[in-house]
Amino acid sequence: MGTVRLTMAQALVRYLAAQRVETPEGITSLFAGVWAIFGHGNVAGLGEALYQHREELPTYRAHNEQAMAHAAIAFAKASRRRRMMACTSSIGPGATNMVTAAAVAHVNRLPVLFLPGDVFASRRPDPVLQQVEDFGDPTVTANDCFRPVSRFWDRITRPEQIITSLPRAVSVLTDPADCGPVTLALCQDVQAEAYDYPESLFDQCVHRLRRADPDEAELSRVAKLLRNAHMPILIAGGGVIYSGATDALANFATSYGIPVVETQAGKGALPWDHAMALGAIGVTGSGAANALAAEADLILAVGTRLQDFTTGSRALFRNPDRTLIQLNAAAFDAGKHGAVSLVCDAERGLSALSRALADWSAPAAWRDRARQEQAQWIETADQALAPSNAEFPSDAQVMGAVNRLAGESSTVVCAAGGLPGELHKLWRPAGPGSYHLEYGYSCMGYEIAGGLGVKMARPEREVIVLVGDGSYLMLNSEIATSVMLGMKLIVVVLDNRGFGCIDRLQNAAGGASFNNLFADTVHTELVDVDFAAHAASLGADSRKVSGIADLEAAFDEAAKADRTFVIVIETDPLASTGAGGAWWDVAVPEVSPRKQVREARSAYEAERARQRVER
Repeated sequence: MGTVRLTMAQALVRYLAAQRVETPEGITSLFAGVWAIFGHGNVAGLGEALYQHREELPTYRAHNEQAMAHAAIAFAKASRRRRMMACTSSIGPGATNMVTAAAVAHVNRLPVLFLPGDVFASRRPDPVLQQVEDFGDPTVTANDCFRPVSRFWDRITRPEQIITSLPRAVSVLTDPADCGPVTLALCQDVQAEAYDYPESLFDQCVHRLRRADPDEAELSRVAKLLRNAHMPILIAGGGVIYSGATDALANFATSYGIPVVETQAGKGALPWDHAMALGAIGVTGSGAANALAAEADLILAVGTRLQDFTTGSRALFRNPDRTLIQLNAAAFDAGKHGAVSLVCDAERGLSALSRALADWSAPAAWRDRARQEQAQWIETADQALAPSNAEFPSDAQVMGAVNRLAGESSTVVCAAGGLPGELHKLWRPAGPGSYHLEYGYSCMGYEIAGGLGVKMARPEREVIVLVGDGSYLMLNSEIATSVMLGMKLIVVVLDNRGFGCIDRLQNAAGGASFNNLFADTVHTELVDVDFAAHAASLGADSRKVSGIADLEAAFDEAAKADRTFVIVIETDPLASTGAGGAWWDVAVPEVSPRKQVREARSAYEAERARQRVER
């Protein structure tokens, strides 16, 4: 067996460059590139190695470590977890800046490879610049922060360790059941150390994402439960889209008359006007989806971890005789909520169930009820989306205008605040790939960087970012990166002068408006932020508009532009869509001198009595 002498960093980069993946479009590189902000912990070792392989493994420079990791995560999500990117930083604040993004990837089960620099393995120059010192444990560094938000974590303290660690890392990144972020902390002296690596380590390797077939006994049990159901619904989660099971879902729903409702990650699995599509479920759900969910005697959840927004904090499914089935690639998720488990790939599972159900279908009365609720919700949504002459339009009215103007080949991107709720209820997706929300971690600041990642994965699509003024102020630097890379985005900034979503939640819980809207903060002067001017300073074209008609004209201009275009519009911070939705468990103080809080507590206790908690 031949060997080749390389530094650890050179070997790592050469290994990543040799990885391939099988996709519906053919075989391509597994890693589409590396996001890098260099510092003393990675510039000499990993930086030199990346330079040598810059043609086959491109390196991109961002302006913020958290933002570049968000872009990598969004790239993986838009690629349906078939391709991914790596992110590298120096050893201190650069590394810990990425921890929030690692949590985003972990919660959303998305693959990204983190390569933060680390301290010297030799400890000769300790303590080095930016080193975090644990008084009782010298092995602890800042990179230990990645441990709870990584699916696989390792610290490379000898160059030969990557021979076993890299294959393990890639196996996690490409495993549908175990998928999530991987962290390899790279000691900076070890990055530069040489070793005689086996040449076989760098052989081109083609990965094929695993599709697990269902267990026959589990399949038989689930099929029997479905055949005995009178009021079934199917919850489509992100796993449906990652599996490429959208056609199988459409066929399954149509063949058996089962209404389909969607999580944030699963929205777009069916076109909004599909005969069996009832839209969003849960706290931010449609009236149609939640009405049927409350009555359903069988819930088939496909590819979802069933977080509290989906289940209405476990109070939405009210039929005392209901059965919950969890079809999921991950046994960890399939066993939640006391569910009957069907552990398998979403496409394989739905196809197998179709064969097992044969000529069964849901009762005609239930199908008719679904169509009636669907028609009623469409009318309700039309009213919420309709433009008005209000000085400050609602988020829904802005969103409705953008939705009407967006073509079928566009993708909307959002993450946090009040917008995800309105989008989940009201956005009308053309199908898979048209809706991209990060709502597992609901991370403010994901939006613009996430839009960049989507555009890099799907350059043929028009990428539309909807972002509130709060998230924009938190993280906007990748507007400049999008201009630098020629990755055009249309960014619509909805300025409600503060954190309007949380102000509404604060009042709903009986609290007084406090420290959310700018007007309710401690201040000596209220700042009128000129978002359009700020975006222009980052290289984007920009306009501030007033009202829906002005927004529509600016959007037409943005669609014709050849670079990132930012549209700013002031909105009403108090307005939100009252229709639809379900209860959300946000604990209200048990004791308070304020009457409003005491009343909210009474209402809270009444709703909490509906919760049904299994395992």
